[in-house]
Parts: sequence; C-alpha cells; structure tokens
Amino acid sequence: MKVLHVITGLGIGGAEQQLRLLLRHLPVRGRVVTLTNPGAVADGIEADGTPVTHLGMRGNRDVGALPRLTRLIRQGGYDLVHTHLYRACVYGRPAARLAGVRAVVATEHSLGDHQIEGRPLSAGTRALYLATERLGTSTVAVSPSVARRLARWGVDPSRVHVVPNGIETDRFAFDARARATTRAALGLPADAFVVGGVGRLTPGKRFDRLVRAVASVPEARLLLVGEGEQRAELLRVAEECGAADRVLLPGAFPDPPARPADGLPDLPSLLAAMDVFVSTSPDETFGLAVVEALAAGLPALYVACPAIDDLPPDAAPGARRIGASVPELIGALHRLRASRTDRLPPPEALRRYDIAHSARQLLSLYHRAVHGPHVPVPHLPAK
Repeated sequence: MKVLHVITGLGIGGAEQQLRLLLRHLPVRGRVVTLTNPGAVADGIEADGTPVTHLGMRGNRDVGALPRLTRLIRQGGYDLVHTHLYRACVYGRPAARLAGVRAVVATEHSLGDHQIEGRPLSAGTRALYLATERLGTSTVAVSPSVARRLARWGVDPSRVHVVPNGIETDRFAFDARARATTRAALGLPADAFVVGGVGRLTPGKRFDRLVRAVASVPEARLLLVGEGEQRAELLRVAEECGAADRVLLPGAFPDPPARPADGLPDLPSLLAAMDVFVSTSPDETFGLAVVEALAAGLPALYVACPAIDDLPPDAAPGARRIGASVPELIGALHRLRASRTDRLPPPEALRRYDIAHSARQLLSLYHRAVHGPHVPVPHLPAK
C-alpha cells in the first residue's frame, strides 16, 4: 500500500512527533507533505527513511496550494491520503478527491473544548471543517474525548474511529545513569527537587502559573522543555518572582533525536532528570506528555488529560488531576516535595497507548478504506 501523509507543519509538537512515530511502525510505503515549516521533525522523518516534501504554503488563504497538492497526489499514484491537523485536512481532503484518490483518512489531533489547532471554535471554522470532512472516508479521533467533541461539532459518529496516540513505551523506562548525566549537563544539583513540564511555550499551556508556583516552593527547580512565543515572557515572570536562577528552559528536543550521534539529551533522559511532572494546560485533546511522564515513573499532576480520564478509575495511580490556580499548584508541589519517594512503576494500563498497538489499529482502518471491510488485514508484527 502506498500512503501520502499531509500535515500542516513539522516543527516540534505532539501531532508532528506522533506522525513520525507512526511512520516508524507502519509497514506501508509513502511520503510526507508538509504545507509549511519543514522543521526538526521533518529531519527526523527523513532520517528514518521517509521522504518529506515542503509544499511552501504561504498562509491560510493560499488557495494556490490546492492545485499544487492535487498535482503532487496525482503524480504519486497513492492508494490512500492521510491528513493531520486542521489546515492539512481542509486542503488535503479535497486535493485527494480531485486527484482521484477515494480513500482519505484524517486524524483529528487538535480539537479541544474551545479551540482547534489554536483557532477559536467559530461558526466559520466549523462549517469549513464539516464541508471537507464529508470528502473523506473516515476521521480518526486520538481519544474518546475527541470523538465526543467531533460528534457535538456535527461529525457523523459512524465515520469516527478512535485510534489513541501512542508512545514507544519501553524507551521511557527510568535510567538512573541518564538522570545523573542529564542533571550534570543541565547544571542541576543531584539532590535538587526538580519540577518538570513539556510542551510548546504558548499562552494556552498556562506555564506562567507553573513558573509562579515553583517560585513559591523553596529550593524547587523548574525544567521546562519546549520552545515557543512565550519563552521571553516566562523568563520575565521568573525574574519578577525572584526565581530566575531556578527556572531552566533548555529549548525543544525532537524525540527520538533525528540523529542519535547529535549528543543532545532525548526526552526520556530529560524526564529521568525530573522528580514530578506537571501539565497546566486546561484544554487538551490527549495529553501525550502526561502519558510519557507516567511511563518514566514520574508522579504526574494535570489540569486536563483525556488520555488518563478515559482510563478505568485508578488505572494510573501516579496521575492526579489538580486545579488550575497557582495556590492549588503550590499546595500540590509542597505535598509531593514532603513525600518524595522512589520512582513509580509504570501503570500497566499504559500498554493501551503503545505506538505499535496504535499502528495496528490504523493499518486495519487503512485496509478497510482501500479494499473494503471484507478483505483480511495483513499481520503487523510487533517491533
């Protein structure tokens, strides 16, 4: 089977890195087209052996991107087109149909309660999404929560299939040597209480509240992994709170690294350097960073995480929902600092979010879209 993946951009982000992981586990031939920003994740995808084409889209209203994408799909002779993120879905589904490809799958990574890919859930956004959704074969929701949101938005539930995001679970197993090496490389004392977070540094993630909370916990350090428009503001807040020397923003790191020889720490090593993980975002479609933290044996505090809320009660004892206010964050951090324990065993329920399992589900969906529901799906060996 030959598959073309179309995605809005390939800078470091959850949907982008999720695509890379799926490509490492899906036994199909193909290519990736990024409408914009062929960033660090594009380098990783190409290092893994899948070619990436940059379409050069100049903005949301660059309608010339539609015929360019249509020509590329037609020339490639693809059996299926798989789109990822709002803009890629809006352009990719009609382009696939115009190119004569009838099997079109879209993954909805970014539909929150109040936004989709950073856009407010306006009537216009919804109408455009629904108009192009009908051109596809099916829509993949990354969690049951997203499937419910799609139904409320007007997508026919019979067209929605839940295929959860996934991680390479075993890669995140705690490594004491990596903890010591990473702390030394980052200048973190071996005995420091390190609070961690991972994500784009944007206002919607509410990391400013985490900075203020850590500033109020004596001797705590913050290791915030990510890059984005709010970086300077977060550093200003840390300075204002008198905690500039306790807040570390090392930037974003592709995971897995594009080239292991680069010498940069990978995400499992950065998580190993932390003592507690905190997600302050109030509007998430999945919460992949929380899942990764639990796989690393960290206690995880979160404001919103459908991946955990969709599990049976008590299936992830290391995760705890908290309120979004700074005082609530401070109280939770004080309690965890007072009861510091050894690393937690990863919950067995996380196996539900292993990327190989997600790839098998997606391959089955591909075959139904291309060959019909009665053709047997080939066996996908575990990696």
